[in-house]
This record gives sequence, C-alpha cells and structure tokens, in this order.
Amino acid sequence: MFIQKKYIINPHFMYMAGQFDRNAKLCTIVTELNRTFIVDKSPLEILNDSIRCIGFDLRGAMETAKFLLGNKYMCPIMVNPIHKICVFPDKSSIHNDVKWFNPVHIARTFSSNQQAMIEFTNGLIITVPMKLYSFNHKLQTADQFRKMMLSIEQDPFSFEKDPRKGA
Repeated sequence: MFIQKKYIINPHFMYMAGQFDRNAKLCTIVTELNRTFIVDKSPLEILNDSIRCIGFDLRGAMETAKFLLGNKYMCPIMVNPIHKICVFPDKSSIHNDVKWFNPVHIARTFSSNQQAMIEFTNGLIITVPMKLYSFNHKLQTADQFRKMMLSIEQDPFSFEKDPRKGA
C-alpha cells in the first residue's frame, strides 16, 4: 500500500482510522472516494495539519464545537468551512483506532449482527463495532453542526446562543 508523509483532508475524504505500523508508530489509513493509502502521521496530526492550513488549530476547532453544541462528548469538528468539510469520530479521540468520518460521503447506514454498517457514496461498505442508533446519532449531530457552521458563515449576526444553556 502507498505511504504518504503528509496529508490534508480534502473534499474526496471519506474516513480515516489509526493503525500501528510494524515499528509500533501510530499511522493513519485514509480512504478517499477512489483510493486508500497510509499516511505517516496519526489521525489527530492529520486533523491539526488540515485545520492549520486555513489558519486555525485543532484545539480551537474542538472548543468551537463544544461551545456551539453544548459540552457534548465526542463533538464533530469543522475541518475546512471553505470546502464544507466536517468530520466526526466513532469513539473518543484518545483511542488509537478511532475512525473519523465525513458525513457528506455517507449514503446510508444499516444494522447487521448488532453492528453499524456504513455505505458510502462510492458503494464501499464498512462495519463499525457499535450500535446503529449510536452511529446515526453521531452522524446526525455532525450533519446539524455542519449546517449550523455554514449558516453562521452566511450571516454571523443571526446566531444567538441559547440562554438556557448558560451563555
């Protein structure tokens, strides 16, 4: 499999997952619409590099998501508002094998053997070891967050924080 030294998330990005190489270094398997390859960086390094390309950082993106969505666990992250790329994790980002998904390329989800099956727009189907309901909830939150960020971009003064949430 082809190994890249660096990678910036682009509109073809479908999902990525951490995986250790033979030297026990955390790398990332990235799947785009028409190719899969390994990047010699961790998923969080790829996220940070991708967000830095537009002048922000991963920590700020995570804080913005928590501010807008409430103090939710495992918030989605806006990677690139210019290309409308938002990603969400299937589990906490502290896990090395976390998968990060781009909701734009998820065509449908269904259940098989008590696990979530994800079908992408290019026909690829993968299994995620979690309940379908949990995965769909994360997917819906990410999609709502993406739409929220895009509406704030269109008219930043139209956004008001809910006073019941304490801000």
